[in-house]
Amino acid sequence: NGTSVEEFILLGFPGSWQSRVSLVVVFALMYSLTVIGNASIIALVWRSSNLHTPMYFFLCNLSFLEIWYTTGVVPKAIGVMLGTSQTISFSVCILQLFFLLSLGSTECFLLSVMAYDRYLAICYPLRYSSLMNSVLSVRLALSSWLGGFLAISLLAFLTSRLTFCGPDVINHFLCDIDSCLALSCSDTWSVELATFLVSIIVVVASCVVTLVSYMYIISSILRIQSVHGRKKAFSTCSAHLSVVTIWYGSTMFLYVKPSAQNSLDLNKIVNTFNTVVTPLLNPFIYTLRNKEVKLALGRTFQKK
Repeated sequence: NGTSVEEFILLGFPGSWQSRVSLVVVFALMYSLTVIGNASIIALVWRSSNLHTPMYFFLCNLSFLEIWYTTGVVPKAIGVMLGTSQTISFSVCILQLFFLLSLGSTECFLLSVMAYDRYLAICYPLRYSSLMNSVLSVRLALSSWLGGFLAISLLAFLTSRLTFCGPDVINHFLCDIDSCLALSCSDTWSVELATFLVSIIVVVASCVVTLVSYMYIISSILRIQSVHGRKKAFSTCSAHLSVVTIWYGSTMFLYVKPSAQNSLDLNKIVNTFNTVVTPLLNPFIYTLRNKEVKLALGRTFQKK
């Protein structure tokens, strides 16, 4: 009929009112814990002078990112499930897509930078302070943020050029690339190709850097003679390795595939894990499995 869609309706999680209210409570609780947990890590590192190292500088960047990543999803998702904010304009939809994908790309780069930092710390312990100095740490963190947002700019631009002429219902609680491609009535081949190529560059490339770093790390740990020394070396990177495994597993399922238009319901579940659960797990993984953070927490509570 020649008309174009100017706003979309987010479907969220269809079901009874009681089930949706239960989900709202869960989402709100997890969001609150995520913000409090990640903000606490930033405050703890800021207050504890013994944590003023590159490793914890990168961790603060990750925690700051997680706060904004989940903030870009959960408040709107709660409005969708309650039925008070189910519509989203096309421009805001593209903005949310750009914001979330950019933060996700930045997290990939940050995790690979953190893996490289652990590689230097374990494989070159005597030269670590000179190799990973404060200037290099800031440059690596800044490059991660700039690279993450620049990598998604072209993809968001191409998505904004798509034509939507109906239907206007997105089977999701957020605007993601798969849903936009499924609803578009124009040729989506260029966007799908760009999505695949960006995924290869961002996700796979950063994952390769992480894997290579851990290959060297594990090789160095195995050459340590004492059992205590091996445990101590492994403890410095076990938390990061746990976060990497969780993040890359779900991210590769969502984005590293030739065609983006399949299994939208399954994508919704994985996206929930990626945008709501993972940001909550990260601060607990780093605090529960990191002796330095637990000691800093203990000293903070003793002062109080």
